[in-house]
Amino acid sequence: MRIALFTDAFATWPLDDVLSWLERDVPAISDVELGCGGYSSAQHCRLHDLLSDRQSRKAWLDEISARGFGIAALNVSGNPLHPDPEIAQSHDADLRDAIRLAAVLGVDRIVAMSGCPAAGPTDRTAPHFSGGGWLPDLERIAEWQWSERVRPYWEEISSFAASEHPDLAVCLELHPGTYVYNVATFRRISQLGENIAVNLDPSHFFWQSIDPIAVIGAVGPRVGYVHAKDTRFNRDSVAVNGLLDNRWPDPPGDMPWTFATVGRGHDAGWWNSFVEALRAVGYDGPIGIEHEDPFVGPETGVSESVSLLAEYIGERTVVNESAREL
Repeated sequence: MRIALFTDAFATWPLDDVLSWLERDVPAISDVELGCGGYSSAQHCRLHDLLSDRQSRKAWLDEISARGFGIAALNVSGNPLHPDPEIAQSHDADLRDAIRLAAVLGVDRIVAMSGCPAAGPTDRTAPHFSGGGWLPDLERIAEWQWSERVRPYWEEISSFAASEHPDLAVCLELHPGTYVYNVATFRRISQLGENIAVNLDPSHFFWQSIDPIAVIGAVGPRVGYVHAKDTRFNRDSVAVNGLLDNRWPDPPGDMPWTFATVGRGHDAGWWNSFVEALRAVGYDGPIGIEHEDPFVGPETGVSESVSLLAEYIGERTVVNESAREL
């Protein structure tokens, strides 16, 4: 295992500044995960320029490899099933181009999301997350979404990815608000292709009362990538409002839960158990820090996270030699 950083934590910094800071202040990080479309606002991986211009691609790779960093994954989280055709087409194009770029670079993981469609064929307004069918108006929506939108799309994407890059794992983040958000929904979509894997982020499980370590055991070798991010609970707010809150994420201090720096929600012992559970199912890839703590700046949060994780993960190593030679 090795430690990576999802560089969107520093979305306003030029990539060169991010790499310089990591090299100087956080040497235990050996890899970077780079946003390249979808919801990412960072300009660290200009997807279309890198695909179309070999010289730009070489200069970009040289910038990363000159400091000894590897590319852990490309992140193209978005909603290619959005009911607004313009958004859906944009995010679908980004996903396909990320797959193509990963093939050119020799990167074997991309991080994505399953997406979330509308509630029915005539709805063109907003995605509908079918989190429960306890009211008559909410029944059977998930089945329509699966049969008419999710299954056809991901069958085709799995086939496309396999033809473009046979060694690629498309790692879906199990995230509430998307169709695939827990083990049951992942097991369903995983049957569409062996290259569909999990991006395992414990922070999204904590607030659903899901045990991330149990999830690791349940999906086993389908863990394709891992994010390190914690969750902090506001017990007073949970006591009166529960864990669902449509004001999220503001005001952060009033929320029943917020994302947190590694170790600020669950102690070092829990994270040690998390790493050991990953090893037990054979995972030996990167663990990428995703900083989204609203109360801690990214420099502090990333440094703290690395300090805790490095004890359990090991020394910095040089990786991705094949990509650096392109």
